[in-house]
Amino acid sequence: MKTNKYVEDLNARSAAELAQDLVAAKKELFNLRFQNATNQLDNTARIKEVRKNIARIQTVITKKQKEA
Repeated sequence: MKTNKYVEDLNARSAAELAQDLVAAKKELFNLRFQNATNQLDNTARIKEVRKNIARIQTVITKKQKEA
């Protein structure tokens, strides 16, 4: 149910806030990949979680664009 809450929060945000979240998530993913490549990453499952969050954010952005 944690993801449902996250998606509800995304739906409540404006397009500008979603764009900022998307940039932040992509930066986080880059940093996680870099840490993984240098064997500094403890929780490798975080990469998968961030990738899914990026997809969720992009889905909400697309949905809002189609509504407008």
